[in-house]
Amino acid sequence: MNQPPQSNAPGGGPGEQPFGLPGLSPNTTQDAVVVVPGIMGSELYDTTTGTVLWGLANPGWLGRAWTTRKGLRPLHLTEDERAGKSGRVKARRLLRTPAWSPFLRGIEPYHELLTTVRRSVAHQDAILPFAYDWRLPVAVNALELATAARDHLERWRRHPAHAAARRHRVDEREGRLVFIAHSMGGLLTQAALALGPDGDLAADTRGVMTLGTPFQGAVMAAAILNTGRGAPLPLPHGKLRTLASTMPGVHDLLPRFPCLDEGLTVRRLTPTDVADLGGDKDLALQSQAFHDRLRGHALPDHRAVVGVSQRTLQSMTLEDGVVTGFEHTFREHTDGELMRDTHGVPRRFPVGGDGTVHKESAARTRTVIPLALQHGALATGDAAMEAVTSFLEEDEHLGPDQAASGLGLTVPDFVTPGTTWEIQVTGTDDPAGITCTVTGTDGGFTRPARLYADEDDALTARVQVPDAGLYRVTVDADGPTSLTQLVLAGPEEDDSDDE
Repeated sequence: MNQPPQSNAPGGGPGEQPFGLPGLSPNTTQDAVVVVPGIMGSELYDTTTGTVLWGLANPGWLGRAWTTRKGLRPLHLTEDERAGKSGRVKARRLLRTPAWSPFLRGIEPYHELLTTVRRSVAHQDAILPFAYDWRLPVAVNALELATAARDHLERWRRHPAHAAARRHRVDEREGRLVFIAHSMGGLLTQAALALGPDGDLAADTRGVMTLGTPFQGAVMAAAILNTGRGAPLPLPHGKLRTLASTMPGVHDLLPRFPCLDEGLTVRRLTPTDVADLGGDKDLALQSQAFHDRLRGHALPDHRAVVGVSQRTLQSMTLEDGVVTGFEHTFREHTDGELMRDTHGVPRRFPVGGDGTVHKESAARTRTVIPLALQHGALATGDAAMEAVTSFLEEDEHLGPDQAASGLGLTVPDFVTPGTTWEIQVTGTDDPAGITCTVTGTDGGFTRPARLYADEDDALTARVQVPDAGLYRVTVDADGPTSLTQLVLAGPEEDDSDDE
């Protein structure tokens, strides 16, 4: 059951050898890549006993951990750990086998993500898999990430493969950092770049891709802390609540957007609310102070992969200490006032998400890549891996800042309602940062058009409109202007009336 601690150095575990490419691919990046996993995504072991606490391959261990009363007890934070004296538990590497947790459901390993990154770098030493103790505050782990990322970049810049990769690229620039971060890992990355001791780290970062990161928190975290209140539940759920109530990391994931439905008002959770629902008030206060410091700090060249189409908790009520979650969210106007209907009732928006994080929390900007995947699959799914590869292999002269000015839009002049037709965006084959919508000019119809890469260095969307009328196709990218084209929809010609 127990395994000896192993190094978390880039290159992984036993039997994995660093490789050097005999000939660099045309798209090989010269950058250093840091892979940051999500909550419960790192294997943990106890340094005092040598016991693996989380992440064993043996499925019997996983069952015992969740169904025996002492199975997760070693993961509980001690008073010393709460006071900042960490070191008893260490993270040794990224999760390599599937795991499970109530509410979070499947927790996928990161083998596929690392394999994907490996295909785009000049040498395996360009990759740093950053394992961390996910029980601790995001702020604590972010400081370690900042130090590790700086050390990794300096090592990589001295590596012979770095020099070869530079000569291979168009601009021949020195390698920089690229962060690929899943879930909580995106918060670590944001804090490391914004609040870490290395003030130059953000400037040395080429870009950040986040996969399902809850930038505004997740109602699921409140549900976890509230598990078992008001109704008996199976043992695993109660065990998760007991563990989570000691974890600053879970409190850092609590929702910070207006989510508490009180009838005619909707407000943000307070530390007192957190205590009422089963969390720790002191940890909630610490988390609130941390997020206040983080507010307003942007991520360099940020691409957000956002899960959509999955049923996801987005709001809640709290009555007599019991949380009831709902699959709709609320929105505010730009002046901060809650959006209401004509009767003054708060409007509800069922926006969906990845099953854990609703999409408006995961999308900090309009530069998003929406994928119909569950939270764990955002770090393994084929579409997500294609997005990661595209991001890593971008060259400076083809980056998103310049792509917008070179885009072209082609649409038919005339279409038939109910018949599929194509929109084509030329000048790029990367949908990151590009949005396309079809809107009726009378305001009665609007629909996003999902763009995908075709075989001709272009993006294509297939769409339909329901009725005759005039429609506007709009393409927005990371630039000051939009592309737009009008399309008329009407019935097909009737040959009998042809003069």
